[in-house]
This record gives sequence, C-alpha cells and structure tokens, in this order.
Amino acid sequence: MKIDSPVKLGFVPSHRGFFSAPLAIEMRKQALDAMRQLGIDVIAPDLTQTKHGCVETLAEAETCAVQFRDADVSGIVIGAMNFGDEQAAAWVVRQARLNVPVFIFGCQEDGALSRGASRRDAFCGLLSIGETLRQIGAEYSIGERPICFPTDASFRRDIDDFARVCRIVQGVRNARYGQVGARPDAFWTCRFDEKGLQKLGPTTVVLDLSEVFSAIERMKDGTPVVTATAEAIRDYASSKSTSAAAILKMAKLEVFLRDWARDQRLDAMAIQCWTSIQKNLGICSCGVMSRLGDIGIPAACEADVMGALSMHACQLASGEPAALADWNNLHHEDDDLVNLWHCGVFPKSFAKEKPRMGVHDILAGVAKVVEPEQAEGVVELTLKEMPLTLSRITQDSNGSWNALVVEGRVEDNSAATTGSYGWCRIPRLQSLYRDVLLRKFPHHVAFTSGTHAGPLVEAFSRYLKIETFHHQP
Repeated sequence: MKIDSPVKLGFVPSHRGFFSAPLAIEMRKQALDAMRQLGIDVIAPDLTQTKHGCVETLAEAETCAVQFRDADVSGIVIGAMNFGDEQAAAWVVRQARLNVPVFIFGCQEDGALSRGASRRDAFCGLLSIGETLRQIGAEYSIGERPICFPTDASFRRDIDDFARVCRIVQGVRNARYGQVGARPDAFWTCRFDEKGLQKLGPTTVVLDLSEVFSAIERMKDGTPVVTATAEAIRDYASSKSTSAAAILKMAKLEVFLRDWARDQRLDAMAIQCWTSIQKNLGICSCGVMSRLGDIGIPAACEADVMGALSMHACQLASGEPAALADWNNLHHEDDDLVNLWHCGVFPKSFAKEKPRMGVHDILAGVAKVVEPEQAEGVVELTLKEMPLTLSRITQDSNGSWNALVVEGRVEDNSAATTGSYGWCRIPRLQSLYRDVLLRKFPHHVAFTSGTHAGPLVEAFSRYLKIETFHHQP
C-alpha cells in the first residue's frame, strides 16, 4: 500500500557561457524529464526566466532562489550541464535559505574529445561547485556515478534515493508525534527526553488515557462512522472468535485516535498499549494500531516515542507502512535468522495471508494479569517473504542521537509462535547483536519493506547529524 506523496525538488541547471549552449539545453531537458518520470515535482527556471533556462549569473541565481523559496522545495538538485558556474549555483542555495538537502551531479561528454569539438568539462566544474557549497556551509549528496547522462539508470536510482532522503529529512524535522498515556513503568527502555527531541525537530503531543476512555464512553454505538469502522475491522482480519463487544470498543478507539491524529496533524503515535487499556477499556489496542499503520499513521507499542520516530523515518524512506518489533529469539539452528516479533500489531500489508484476530497470549495467558475477555484484539499474522529495512533511533544518556540501519530478508520457516512475527535473515547477525548491545540500542526496532538503507543513512548522518551505525554483510 503506497502512502507516500510527491517530493518537490528545485533544479539548478548550472551553465558557463563559453561552453556549448545547445548541449546544456539538451542536458537540462533530459534531467527534467528523468526526474518527472519518477513522479517528482520539479521546480526550475523556464526558458523565459533565465538565458537558456539555465543558471549562470547572480541575477539568474536570485531568480531561481526566489522560485525555490516560494515553492518551499524539500531539496535542491544542482546539475553541471557543462563546467557550470560555481558562484551562481552556491548563491541559489544560500539565498533560498531553506536548509534542505542538496544533490550535485555533472553531465558526461557525448563522445571522444577532439580538437575543435564541443566539450563539457563537468567534473572539473563539479569540484568547484562542491567547494563553494562547503564555503557557505551547505552539505551535499553525491550519487553512485557523479558524472553521467540524465538518461542513465544510475541517475534515476540516485535521484530516487535523494528524493527519499529529502522526504526523511523534511518529515522528521517537522514531525508531530502523539504520546497516548505514560510508558509502562517497567519499560525504562522507552524513556526519552522530550526537550531533546524538540531540538532535533519533532514535537510531542501528549494525551492522558483518561481522556481516551471518557471520549469512548460518550461515543454512541450506532453512529455511521462507528458502524462502518466495526465492519472494516471484521473484514481486516478473521474475527469469528472475537466478541461483538470487543469489536465495538476497537471501532470506537480507532475513530477517536484517527480524529485525534487528524486534529493534531500527527505523523505517528506511541500508545501505552498495556495494561491500563485492558483493565479499563476491556480490549487490546493492537488491532487498532495495526490498522492505523496500514493507513500511514505508525503506532508504536509501550508509549515508545523513539520507536514512533524510527517507524516514521522508515515509512518516509519506503513510502510503505512501517512496523515496530522486538529483537526476539535467534533461530535455534541458524545464527543469521532472527524472529521479529510483537504481541499482534504489525500492519496487515505485511501479512503472508489474511490475519486472525486473537487474544493476547502473554497478558491473558503466560502472565495472567488480565482475563481473556479483556485481552481480545491482537492481530496474529506471519510476515510474507520480502526484503526489509530495519532502523532504530535512540538518545544516549548524554543527550546525543544514535541510529541503527540494517537490511535483511524475511523467509519462510517452520518455527512458529503467537502474535505478529516473521523470520528475518541478516548476515552476521551475532555481530549485529553485539553492536546493538555495545552501541546501546533498545529492544524495539522499526522496519519497512524494501531496501532503503542508503537514504536512511544519508538522511540521518549527513543532514540530521545523527551518529549512524550501518550494519553491512
């Protein structure tokens, strides 16, 4: 289920006048076409605003900067169509005053050099552009092939990754995360510094569980929105054994949380999912949290706001739903296979087959802290085979930020358990376990489908200034 929105990028076609204008114009067109074919909303000067639609002079740079600022672009792409003009390119970034990621590339020569033939010298110019950006304090990204044709597959991959970087950076810096209830007292691992998080960018919006319970108590059973939501929950997972009373309570909880997320413009939330909800409302919140995740509102367990941040970053990277798992059991026979597990909260879009609505096996079973009829509403599913990107952002005790990024792949395995789970193969898993412990990451890790480690690492380390550990094979 795609939940991403188009990224808006500003494009600076950098040109130096004593190089071929026709060649620059053609490269400009190819770059614009390539970016638009990826679904990117590209803002660039047209042929009437600057000479050739390129940027060479300070006046043209000012025009371009105003365009970008007015459009509030999420990132800036600077292309050396030939040698380019480094001052004008850097001036666009400075005068736009947007503090957004920057990507630079240069255009390849059309053929072998020969006397009298037109040439670009783009790499030499790109070095100068990079130097001027450093002088004004602007960070920039570089692709797999810094010098290429915009028609190359590598250029499309690099721009697609850069668009994801921009989405992550903008999304995290402007995020609003809801915290519903206090963290469970036993989970010190879910502590966080709200003021420190604000310095990174995200704002925390706090709601007491008593407000949730009172709002649900006032909600009438037969309203159209409650009835429709209850029907959707029944269809979401096989719920033959789930009581009508539990589904009605789940529907009311979902309606309330969706409305709250809309009113507060939340990007994700973290919920005190046990045991107050079970004892006071008489259901588990897992199924509702699963459904929220499937519509693009990541919901973290145990009021883990840093987990919500990690899920949100993963979702921004992939444009797909994200989930939060425990680093659970290592496979008894395979040192590179880990069980990604949680009580029953993974979004349905990850499921191998239609999920089943069940009872919380730990709270009502092993621990026996609530009655079974108070613990209905967990989503039991097995992950389908797919590549995964896993990540976790955390705060160190000194207030510094750290991130973990790793890629793996879910595979079928006969070993089974309850709740939501899947077996994920991660090369050198024992080494990763050691790093997770020594680098002080907690027990929760976010994941999303696809291979998106590159954009996450670039966004975290270069632009958000988070110390990032990338586990690689």
